[in-house]
Amino acid sequence: MTAPEALLQVRDLRVDVAERNVLKSVSLDVPAGALLVLMGANGSGKSTLGLTLAGHPRYRVAGGSARFAGQDLLALSPEARARAGLFVSFQAPPEIPGVKNNLFIRTALNAVREARGEAPLDAFDFLGDARAAAARLGLPEAMLGRPVNDGFSGGERKRNELLQLAVLRPRLAVLDEVDSGMDVDGVRAVVQLVQDLRAQGTAFIVVSHYLQLIESLAPDAVLRLDQGCIAETGSLALATDIARTGFVRTAEAQAA
Repeated sequence: MTAPEALLQVRDLRVDVAERNVLKSVSLDVPAGALLVLMGANGSGKSTLGLTLAGHPRYRVAGGSARFAGQDLLALSPEARARAGLFVSFQAPPEIPGVKNNLFIRTALNAVREARGEAPLDAFDFLGDARAAAARLGLPEAMLGRPVNDGFSGGERKRNELLQLAVLRPRLAVLDEVDSGMDVDGVRAVVQLVQDLRAQGTAFIVVSHYLQLIESLAPDAVLRLDQGCIAETGSLALATDIARTGFVRTAEAQAA
């Protein structure tokens, strides 16, 4: 019996940023509902991978391929990638002055619903769901009516991205150091949301160095990115080893 095609298939992906080659050759599979943790030293290409998958214009694909849900991901516009069910968080979520948070999220949600063949939500129905999700994530309801991330703290910006994730319910979410700037309650909210969405079939690539979070997420695999390549793939034990020895010593042990 032939195994089903992975939700995301990346093969020999090579990416340049300006004049620098950041991803030299990345290949990975993410099955539907799976959770992979991506670790790597600063500058190893973790954020580059996520932003390339999202279609950020600064990241130029120099070679390789990426297929998502049976489609050529790299041939799609960023908007089409999002409508197909790809969600990518920012390591440092930007402000969007003048755009109300609730309008921003509802517009995104209705675009995704349209792509799924579902009817759009009106403001009343959307706000009911958004308020409930915000409460679960510890995000004050008043922030729904403020411009996106305007005056938000670092932790509030990350919770606001979790709110978007909770409402959009993507097929695959790439979370780039979502725990950065989070307090203990925020980290618990991350774990609970990921568990809830995984139960509904969402797959995850989580970039993190926080061992307690990684242990709580119980990943299917841990990948170590080094100099633009997947240098090592393992279980939770790999994350534990990296936390204990650091990336340099881990790389030396791997080469031995």
